[in-house]
Amino acid sequence: DMTAPESTRHYVSWFRQAAPYIHAFRGRTFVIGFGGEVAQGALAQALAQDCNLLAALGIRLVLVHGARPQIEAELKRRKLKARYHKGLRVTDVEALECVKAAMGVTRLEIEALLSQGLPNTPMAGAWMRVTGGNFITAKPVGVVDGVDYQYTGAVRKIIAEEISADLDQQNVVLISPIGVSPAGEIFNLCMEEVAEAVAVALQAEKLIFLCDAPGVTDGRGKLIEAITAEEAEQVLRKPKRLTEDLGLYLPCCMRATRAGVKRAHLIDRDIDGGLLLELFTHEGVGTVVTRDPLARLREATIDDVAAIVGLIAPLEADGTLVRRGRERLEMEIGRFSVLEHDGVILGCAALYPFSKDKAAELACLAINPDYRRVGYGEQMLHYMEARARKAGLKRLFVLTTRTSHWFIERGFKDAGVDSLPREKRELYNWQRRSKVLGKAM
Repeated sequence: DMTAPESTRHYVSWFRQAAPYIHAFRGRTFVIGFGGEVAQGALAQALAQDCNLLAALGIRLVLVHGARPQIEAELKRRKLKARYHKGLRVTDVEALECVKAAMGVTRLEIEALLSQGLPNTPMAGAWMRVTGGNFITAKPVGVVDGVDYQYTGAVRKIIAEEISADLDQQNVVLISPIGVSPAGEIFNLCMEEVAEAVAVALQAEKLIFLCDAPGVTDGRGKLIEAITAEEAEQVLRKPKRLTEDLGLYLPCCMRATRAGVKRAHLIDRDIDGGLLLELFTHEGVGTVVTRDPLARLREATIDDVAAIVGLIAPLEADGTLVRRGRERLEMEIGRFSVLEHDGVILGCAALYPFSKDKAAELACLAINPDYRRVGYGEQMLHYMEARARKAGLKRLFVLTTRTSHWFIERGFKDAGVDSLPREKRELYNWQRRSKVLGKAM
């Protein structure tokens, strides 16, 4: 038996599915932000290995680390008390010394993790050049509600061209959230704000946060896989639904996508390989934030023919759809509409009008099997109905052998062959014995 073991077949299948993402991401800039919990956690080693893999695939990587637990430990060691106001650290002179010490140690530890190259590990033979620099100029937060934040700062400017020059040299840029003012004062900055500012300044492809939750969830606790900046704004009005990290990171994702960053991702920091699963599988594991909806319905073009063939071939094979040759598809592509999700065609349908009868046949409605429960079929149907109404048509009909219940549940009624326009009636295939269902527009 020459059949490969099932685990091998899964591996090959996954690798092939990842290939389009590998091609798409080469040469793109990703900014990854993570707190000090990640740097000192059990999965720090795995994160270093995954970052190494991303760099090896030609992704331009900027890592922004935090150090909150390390700063807390340093304060405790020096018998000092942490001070916060509205969730933001008040950094006095003594706290600043703790910040500098904790940041320095955390940075060195991350550099060490990224510099490994032991045999029999995922980093064997790898050597990542990790660089940093004075890329951030800062300004004081100042006095808020009568509280002087002292050496707690905000980003004034990111020297983007210097970061880009380092990335051009195939370096991985590691940024600590510390900034210097033009007067030479050192300020303690928020990791998430630095990551956001860097991603916007570089117009990065992705801003990624590793956080203390699987992502954004709905009212029933179910993961929301994709959310627009506008929808994120609504979620932020219900802060009880958000963990500490989500409350800090989601506004950054929202602002970044509105300022030109293509995608922002929130991934559970405790999932081993979460970064790879989110980036290289279509389903992902976290929440992606975009400025506009990820799924869009549009009219098909000739470039979509191959994707439509892939969608309908299994349904033609099992007799659900009538066979259409590729040539016929190319000739009739103007009749088709597609549902595209993040650049991948997941659904299609066609509209064949009969102008004299002010009617149209809805044909070839197909959705990728993995996404049928998401409601894409319904979205596709609504879109085709709107397209028919726009064309001034009054009636829609479908011929179906296996999905009549689905259409009946959505307002179609048994109509019989005699209800078809004369041209269509003459072409009716009595051998298929398709049910004819109709719906007034």
